[in-house]
Amino acid sequence: MARTPSTMLDLGVTAPDFTLPEPLGGETRSLTQLKGEKGTLVIFICNHCPFVLHILDSFVEFAAEYQSRGLNVVAISANDVSNYPDDSPEKMAQLAQDKEFTFPYLYDATQEVAKAYQAACTPDLYLFDDSLKLVYRGQYDAARPGNDIPVTGEDLRRASDALLDGAPLPADQIPSLGCNIKWKAGNEPEYFG
Repeated sequence: MARTPSTMLDLGVTAPDFTLPEPLGGETRSLTQLKGEKGTLVIFICNHCPFVLHILDSFVEFAAEYQSRGLNVVAISANDVSNYPDDSPEKMAQLAQDKEFTFPYLYDATQEVAKAYQAACTPDLYLFDDSLKLVYRGQYDAARPGNDIPVTGEDLRRASDALLDGAPLPADQIPSLGCNIKWKAGNEPEYFG
């Protein structure tokens, strides 16, 4: 597994718009539809990444808790499913059902949405305020497969609490780290090293 950090998109940028299919429900969902009353969290994940699987149960709990506070959550998978069939839309739907996602899990087949967000890894997290301006892009917490640090979501919780409470957001934002997004051959973005 390639240990890839997030690119740390500039704070203050507006969330790139998207309209993507949701394999579980068969609907097409847009950012406009999914925007939260108090904020929106967009997270790039996939089914097979050990970094995602390491935090997934905790993240599902986080999402349910913070959705009840006005923060909407949207997960997106952009991996090349021809080379990584475990990330296929059918298996995405199964994972969302098995783990009882309370948030949509969308499929970015063209990888254009991942490029617009300058996503580099899974998990890659982007927290936007109620105006869809980026206020946090960093790690969920310091837990990684094999490092024995408990999975708490403390970094994302600190940022989300600050956003929801109208407090200053943490200035020290540590990049997320995970498996690189599996780009289709010839589709690697320029920002991806």
